[in-house]
Amino acid sequence: MSDDDIADLDWQRADRRGYPEAVYCEGKSVEQVREIAQRVAEKPDVVTIFTRADDERAEAIKEVLPDAFHDEVARFLAWPPRRPEPTGKLVVVACAGTSDLPVAREALLTARHLGRPAELVVDVGIAGLHRTLSKLDVFRKAGAIVVAAGMDGALPGLIAGLVSCPVVAVPTSVGYGASFGGVSALLTMLNACAPGVGVVNIDNGYGAGHLAAQIAAP
Repeated sequence: MSDDDIADLDWQRADRRGYPEAVYCEGKSVEQVREIAQRVAEKPDVVTIFTRADDERAEAIKEVLPDAFHDEVARFLAWPPRRPEPTGKLVVVACAGTSDLPVAREALLTARHLGRPAELVVDVGIAGLHRTLSKLDVFRKAGAIVVAAGMDGALPGLIAGLVSCPVVAVPTSVGYGASFGGVSALLTMLNACAPGVGVVNIDNGYGAGHLAAQIAAP
């Protein structure tokens, strides 16, 4: 690599690990994202995921890869656009509230583009426990469950106490002042009483979806 180069894409990741390269767009300039997309265009047989792409960066990617799959809520793009045929166990993504949807959808789409069947269950936070319990049949079909929650972050522990599969907890930065940008939810999840809860970083829907896809692999 020269001093002017900006990236060294991992074209062999799928061969080595069984899962595609992912490009984290936040923090990169629009021009850097566009240049990376141009390199991706030269490898049409290599699956590449773009995460945390705001509108400006997503447009730069689509200028180069006009057929790329794009979900604006999740800020998620994938190339080639077609998802692999789903295999393995079901991944269920539970979203505590509508404000958690960007993170939950990032997890959902990551799991799908890594080849797992995946379903999204929305607005099942503990403030309305009846809504959580009404989805028990869906949760109990899963091979892995991702739970995205902010505020007090109590939902993953609740769900983990009702199912037999692993739960991947992803704290979100949703909440009022004392939520400290997701730190309160993170600490609650790390201290979950129910066993079988793994925790990823704040707002890391990609990491949660990836881990769940690996857990649910055939």
